[in-house]
Amino acid sequence: MTTYAMTIGPDHAGLTWGQDSHGNMISEVVFNSRMSQFVVDVSMIVDLAPFDPLHPGSGAGPSPLLHEPEYRRPVVDPAVLLPFLAADDPSPGETHLSRLRTLARRIATRLHYMRRMEPGVWAPQETLAREAGSCRDSAWLLIAMARHLGYAARFVSGYLIEPSALQVDPDRLVCDLHAWAEIWVPDHGWVGFDTTSGLIAAQHHIPLAASDTPDKAAPVSGLLDHCEAEFDVLMQAHFLHRDRGGEPKP
Repeated sequence: MTTYAMTIGPDHAGLTWGQDSHGNMISEVVFNSRMSQFVVDVSMIVDLAPFDPLHPGSGAGPSPLLHEPEYRRPVVDPAVLLPFLAADDPSPGETHLSRLRTLARRIATRLHYMRRMEPGVWAPQETLAREAGSCRDSAWLLIAMARHLGYAARFVSGYLIEPSALQVDPDRLVCDLHAWAEIWVPDHGWVGFDTTSGLIAAQHHIPLAASDTPDKAAPVSGLLDHCEAEFDVLMQAHFLHRDRGGEPKP
């Protein structure tokens, strides 16, 4: 990410920035009075140049030792996971990375992807029973399985930015809120696994927050009076071209 800007409306009493215990940047806003509309406007320029997420140094980041208990804490009773894992029979020569890639692909293949606008993350047993779920549901399922197998794993919330399949506008990009799992893989560090596609996270995955549980990585959270609320998200992404002076322009 090369530039980042955020505005929050309506007028607020104050905005402060800080870090949580997992190293995520947090902005806290306080309002003096009730309001009928709450808007968060974020703009950023990100570098989507291809890179190898498995290249030494790509998974650099804080060792899970700092949050060892949290990143290894069981998510669910192992009995819930065992029927799915029964087919996961690693060969003697299989590496940690290949085993986890296979597991992520199996989840992506087994589950039917569905968009869910309601809040919360399904427990692994519900996701398995339905054989369906959103990106956050399947990511949490993989985290549960990875921790059961002895790996440190965390939940990541961010954006997925991809070229449009439509050829009408070659500069148009598809942007959406997204979630995936990061697992500490020996000899590789933190590696992102996208359980929607079954692929390893790379340049099109823009992380915003990572934590031991999904609720701590939510894009927006806070306290409200009792009310009826409607939630709407609008995202737009385009390629930026550089002029002769090297400055980006639409």
